[in-house]
Amino acid sequence: MSPATSRPSVSFIVPALNEEGNIEATVTTILAAANGHVSDFEIVLVNDGSTDRTGDVMERLARNNDKIRVVHNKQNLGFGGAYKEGAAAAQCDYIIRVCADNALPTATIGSILERIGDADIVIPYISNPEFRSVTRRVGSRGFTIIINTLFGLRVRYYNHSVVFPRDVLRTISISTDGFAYQAEALVKLLKAGYTYTEVGVQDVGRVVGRSSALKPNTLLNVFRAIWGLTKDMRQPGAIPKQRLPRPAAQGKIQS
Repeated sequence: MSPATSRPSVSFIVPALNEEGNIEATVTTILAAANGHVSDFEIVLVNDGSTDRTGDVMERLARNNDKIRVVHNKQNLGFGGAYKEGAAAAQCDYIIRVCADNALPTATIGSILERIGDADIVIPYISNPEFRSVTRRVGSRGFTIIINTLFGLRVRYYNHSVVFPRDVLRTISISTDGFAYQAEALVKLLKAGYTYTEVGVQDVGRVVGRSSALKPNTLLNVFRAIWGLTKDMRQPGAIPKQRLPRPAAQGKIQS
């Protein structure tokens, strides 16, 4: 790791829907991962219209730590919609999404953070796909093949905790509010010429509750998003014409 003065500042965006059983452990994991890997950080917890005590737990965590902020969506906006709300509130140079299910170990988050600066964007991929069910592996692989084929890319995986420079991400519009939001962002930015590096990470699965990734409505919305992206990419301005420079690595949150 480079000296502390060359480390990045990072906003951790945590979208959450009914994650009262996982959110505190997720925050603890992020705090441990941030130590030694970043110059400054914040955790933006996004309560996406939860009907359990997720919002209450978030507020308690924020009261006890000034690095934590909470965004409350009055209604459920979807995984991508919640992410966009958190990204809009972000104040650090880089943005990384961490799911609220506490499925990313501290070491995994740290290995992603270590790659910031190697390229414009850091794209993690699952290095142990056998851990997942056959159905989910087939679905993920099929999604990746479709996106790569449609847009002439060779990305290994689109749906993990991608690290974007904050200002670069804000040069594009993300139409979808579903699970395909990162794929949309990556397609637009990579076609604009931004560079990326990939890092293999271990998948461990959530601790409490079940994933909604394979629900019929989720899958339907993903395919709608792909169809919408093919049309959107043909519109003027979809791909930024001017590339922004990579952020200097020692940014601090501005008061």
